[in-house]
Amino acid sequence: MSFCRDVGSICAMVALALASAANAAESAHWAYKGHGGPAEWGTMDTAFASCQLGKLQSPIDIRGAKPAKLPPIKFNYQPSPLSIIDNGHTIQVNYAPGSFIVVGGVRWELVQFHFHHPSEEKIDGKAHEMVAHLVHKNSEGKLGVVAVLIDKGGASELVQTLWKNIPHEKGKEVAVASTSIDVTKLLPENRDYYTFQGSLTTPPCSEGVTWFVLKAPVKIADNEVAAFAKIYPLNARPVQPLNGRAIQSTQ
Repeated sequence: MSFCRDVGSICAMVALALASAANAAESAHWAYKGHGGPAEWGTMDTAFASCQLGKLQSPIDIRGAKPAKLPPIKFNYQPSPLSIIDNGHTIQVNYAPGSFIVVGGVRWELVQFHFHHPSEEKIDGKAHEMVAHLVHKNSEGKLGVVAVLIDKGGASELVQTLWKNIPHEKGKEVAVASTSIDVTKLLPENRDYYTFQGSLTTPPCSEGVTWFVLKAPVKIADNEVAAFAKIYPLNARPVQPLNGRAIQSTQ
């Protein structure tokens, strides 16, 4: 059974956001540098107008976060059959239904996760080697993204499995027989976080996205970072203006 049939219309939303749907790329072939780069996204297609006109754009440089009594993120992730795609902008893993987080009584279903190099989010001006974005949706169809910052200096069995199964053909989702993964293994032990309102970080840059950026980075091996960078040396949007947004931080 296909991933899209399982999760319904939200699949189309997320696929568009990551430009893995053909109709999102036919009229505007966006990129991360040069012609079609981030500075041009907002004028490439009317559907991408938020990339230029939006006031709550992501990613951001997280500075001056205000400590607050925030609810913990309760992670309820289950193993999933491995379904992976190189969509031309990142390596993305589509997750089977049934995994979710709960934050302050709101349940967010995990849809997919993908990677950026270097990290799109910065903390006090500092970027990390990579970031994983875990994309969720709630019952109202709103998106919530958990960002897991990644540094060099360790090894990840999960990442090794993913990289070993990257499809040779871009744009083709591959279900890897007899292979399951558990994205819990990508999470740090410390789940403190920053939170703010933002947008998708790729065209169409839609706003109304709730971000949860975990403070503690995880580590993967140097060669695991290098393997991704060989495919995507740069797939990070520059940080965007805060425009007066409040950034909260767990105490």
